[in-house]
Amino acid sequence: MNILLQVLEKSPEYRQILDSISRCAVCAVSGLSQITRTHFIAALHAAAARPSVLICQDELAASRLQEELESFLGVQAPILPERELTFVEASGVSRQWEQKRLKLLYDLAAGKLPLLIASTRALSLRTMPREVLFSASIRLRVGAGFSPDELAEKLTQAGYTRTTLVEGAGQFALRGGILDVFSPGENLPVRCEFFGDELDAMGFFDPTTQRRTENAEEVLLLPVAESLPQLHPDGVDGLCRDLESILARQKRRKTPHENLITTLTRDMESLQSGVSFPSADRYMALIYPEFSCAADYLSSETTVYFCDHGALSRAAKAQEEEFGLGLDAFLESGRLAGELCDFYLSFEDLAARMRGRPVVYFDSFLSARFPESLPPQQLLSVTARQLPGYGGSLETAVSDLKNYVKNEYGCLVLCGGKRRGEILKDMLVKEGVNALLAFPAVHLPQAGQVFLTDGSLPAGLEYPDLRFAILTEGQLLVKRTERKPKPKKTPSNRKKLESFTDLTPGDLVVHEHHGIGRYVGMEQMKVGGTIKDYVKIAYQGTDTLYVPATQLDLVSKYIGSGGENQTVRLNKLGGDQWQKAKAKAKAAAKDLAAGLIQLYAERKRRPGFAFAADSPWQKEFEESFEYAETDDQLRAIAEIKHDMESPAPMERLLCGDVGFGKTEVALRAVMKCILDGKQAAILVPTTVLAQQHYLTALKRFGSFPVTIDVLSRFRTPAQLKKTLQELETGKIDLIIGTHKLLQKNVRFKDLGLLIVDEEQRFGVSHKERLKEISRGVDVLTLSATPIPRTLNMALSGLRDMSTIEQPPHDRYPVQTFVLEHSDRILDEAIRRELARGGQVYYLHNRVETIDECAAKLKTRLGDVEIAVAHGKMNQEQLSDVMQAMADGQIQILVCTTIIETGIDIPNVNTLIIEDADKLGLAQLHQLRGRVGRSSRHAYAYLTFRRGKVLSEVAEKRLEAIREYAEFGSGFKIAMRDLEIRGAGDLLGSEQSGHMLSVGYDMYLKLLEDAVLEERGEEALKEPECTADLDVTANIAKSYVTSGEQRMDLYRRMAAIRTQEDADDLLDEIVDRYGDPPKGVMNLIAIALLRARAAACGIVEISQKGQTLTISLGVFDFAAISALCEEPGFKGRVFFAAGKIPAITVKLKSGEDALKLAEQLVGRYSLIRNK
Repeated sequence: MNILLQVLEKSPEYRQILDSISRCAVCAVSGLSQITRTHFIAALHAAAARPSVLICQDELAASRLQEELESFLGVQAPILPERELTFVEASGVSRQWEQKRLKLLYDLAAGKLPLLIASTRALSLRTMPREVLFSASIRLRVGAGFSPDELAEKLTQAGYTRTTLVEGAGQFALRGGILDVFSPGENLPVRCEFFGDELDAMGFFDPTTQRRTENAEEVLLLPVAESLPQLHPDGVDGLCRDLESILARQKRRKTPHENLITTLTRDMESLQSGVSFPSADRYMALIYPEFSCAADYLSSETTVYFCDHGALSRAAKAQEEEFGLGLDAFLESGRLAGELCDFYLSFEDLAARMRGRPVVYFDSFLSARFPESLPPQQLLSVTARQLPGYGGSLETAVSDLKNYVKNEYGCLVLCGGKRRGEILKDMLVKEGVNALLAFPAVHLPQAGQVFLTDGSLPAGLEYPDLRFAILTEGQLLVKRTERKPKPKKTPSNRKKLESFTDLTPGDLVVHEHHGIGRYVGMEQMKVGGTIKDYVKIAYQGTDTLYVPATQLDLVSKYIGSGGENQTVRLNKLGGDQWQKAKAKAKAAAKDLAAGLIQLYAERKRRPGFAFAADSPWQKEFEESFEYAETDDQLRAIAEIKHDMESPAPMERLLCGDVGFGKTEVALRAVMKCILDGKQAAILVPTTVLAQQHYLTALKRFGSFPVTIDVLSRFRTPAQLKKTLQELETGKIDLIIGTHKLLQKNVRFKDLGLLIVDEEQRFGVSHKERLKEISRGVDVLTLSATPIPRTLNMALSGLRDMSTIEQPPHDRYPVQTFVLEHSDRILDEAIRRELARGGQVYYLHNRVETIDECAAKLKTRLGDVEIAVAHGKMNQEQLSDVMQAMADGQIQILVCTTIIETGIDIPNVNTLIIEDADKLGLAQLHQLRGRVGRSSRHAYAYLTFRRGKVLSEVAEKRLEAIREYAEFGSGFKIAMRDLEIRGAGDLLGSEQSGHMLSVGYDMYLKLLEDAVLEERGEEALKEPECTADLDVTANIAKSYVTSGEQRMDLYRRMAAIRTQEDADDLLDEIVDRYGDPPKGVMNLIAIALLRARAAACGIVEISQKGQTLTISLGVFDFAAISALCEEPGFKGRVFFAAGKIPAITVKLKSGEDALKLAEQLVGRYSLIRNK
């Protein structure tokens, strides 16, 4: 796009500004509006070859400027985010915005940012001084000397939290000579290996698999937050002394502020006891005595551009007032001390900090007032016009161009793509205008010339003095966000083991042969002179089972329907109750499999329509999508197109969370259908969703000749009648509707594609009618509940499934607080959201008292629009409320968890949840995803009852919520819960009952077997072999300290089946914990031995004293005699016939039983396989 920057080289004003910058002067420029201003800034930045900072009035203006700059310069300039200072008493706070700021501030100070966009608020907020940031950051280099313990100490100083497993930014774990740490400045955590005090090797690893992904030579560890009590000049003790003196002064006053005294006393106690202290922002003035803000990080070389200075100073004034009012409220409530309120620079002071640097003020009109501390030395005026984009209407472009050519203007037309350029050129030729296709344009057009080239801007520009115009279609086609290179995902053997990492004593487990019991713990016992680990499981009554750690593959965590409060009966050891439950579930799975297979076969027999391959129009439609697609989206699109192009009718299920881009995938399928002359229909459960899809479709198909209409109860009878007629004659290409689409009087001319959104929300009669309509038609079903991949595998080939699991790029983090319920704090949060024109979800999950809750809010907040939504309302009432919410008529919606699968409302950016400790992580995760859907900062307040004595379970859950908010950990558990709910939805209530009786993992196993059996394939029966040898085979506590991690490793070792599995796991163990001791190597060897032995029909290997016994499940006389005759075993190996035939061997003194067993099994296997 640099050809666009050359346009300004002939402008005398542009050259004067450039000269002013080179002299470090201050100049003011008027006459430029939004796009022309960005054009000037881009050209000045490129020509001046020095760093630039662009100051905007708020984050909305900043993101608009970022998009425009990217279309001129081809690079995305980072935006320095604003942040909220935490003054509330929270027990946990998320820090993503702060960490983004720290990373950018560090890069800015280190001279790595040539271009930065910031709002006045982001620049004016008090922050950590530059020197402190540098001294608190740690740069790790391979080969450098570090003591791991000192490093751990330094990390604690920088605000990191020590854990056993690193999952989120700000955590570290130290295991012997291995340090795992997740720096906020990196996308992945890093693993450091020390040899003594030398950093020997370093590499990034994937937090989900904990496996290393790539090596690193150097890594920067940034502090975790902007306010850290440890960074006070005299440490935490120094801060406590400062607080003591404020407290003493406060107590001496005539009228001491009691609330403030309480706050100060409580904070001092928290600091002295060393518990986490999220509200350190209150004492920033004490921690960093010298005031510092982001403006102090700019180098003296930096050019400062004030974009739209008039609006800037007005916005800054309003923000200062708003900030001041907020501080007053905190002072009054005693959460802040009056002498520590210096948090914000005024606009005048901010300008003063820019002295000594080149400064350019941009304004649409000449400003009357400039900051006294930084007055301009030169005033310039530019004549320029911003042109509206021609928005796909080529006729408008043609008439404008004829005019420009007549007036001897040079014209550059940005037409998005070559195909559009060719169409426009043909139209211009017909009108007698000669235009040249220039893809790419190498030089500028001369007077009277028209060049058509690629690229796009949000608006056109005209410079009358230069006699030059740039026209554009007006859509930013280039807003392709940068893709971050993702680490390659290696398939791990953890398909069924993921649920295991979080097994704690008291959890329910399922043993394949004995049924459901309760996990008591891990116990070490001495057996025959060797120490072994056993898992203790309690069953009904006083029954107890000890399972050797080497056989943990027979045990899995019991997972029911994903609900929290399920009551499950324990089985009795030796009873037949478990076998009966298993048999029942097996029969049910068989029925399900038979039904599905029949359905699938019938569908394959029916003829469908094979759509043509992608046309240029299809490609153009896809290129006009303004965001970068995620890999999952691209994969889903490819799978759907493949189905559409095959002659059999498509029936595919597309799963993905709300906001993960399912609609875009569906609309691409619609376009493909319409281009082949067929009609498409989208069926949705609610009027609100219909409206939302309708608006999205109108926007996406805006520049294409596609006719779209909607059928819902918001249309008048006359409109409905007209729509139905046009649908039957084929005038409508895409119809979107609620269940009205399923009425008998709806007829299509030629339906090619039916898209069903949230199928589970339609009744039985609707589904029958759906079957009628969709005969021979391609069907795509969308679902927001993620459906587990494991289930997908069990049903593979029966129902085609595509899943979108990646959130879109640039999903903004949600600022999360976990705190005790306080009306005052929540009212302030609500008022702040409403003051910026936003809306609020207030979640009160009890229908009986929800109206009372809404009335209380109304009393406290006064004149605000409040409505209620819950599941006991009928569909129409609910739909009306949600529509009013989407239209912005309601400011606060008091609701139950019904909003979980609700609609997308980008204007709702504050979520308040009462009694968050009663909800599971999965639900909290999905609810939190309801906000943060636009580029505005979003807030979630997860509250629990004041002074409530929490049960142990609730305490644990609250701790999990706090960790989830701070580090994003526990996400896997959350997703697992959601998947199981998804499985319940997909399989229906009857199957869910069976899933409960045997547990989810066991049910899946049975289902997989049933599907294979129905198809006439052999169900995979894995032979089993147990091994009990007198060798030390355990994971020492000193090697892996965390009980959960030991348990996880045991289970994964027991699941080893091949040498490849063993090598893979061993690599991971060495990577995570260092060189393994003998006990661990023996465990892996025993697992391999069991797998090999089972493959050749051996069912048990055991040792009593000096005798090794190998029991055979399959009696192979020839192989046994051959083994007895082997030279190495002659005279030592004996055969014992009995109920279970066996081979026995006497051990020589000092002989290794494991090695001997390996030799024997190896030889026996070879002999049998000859």
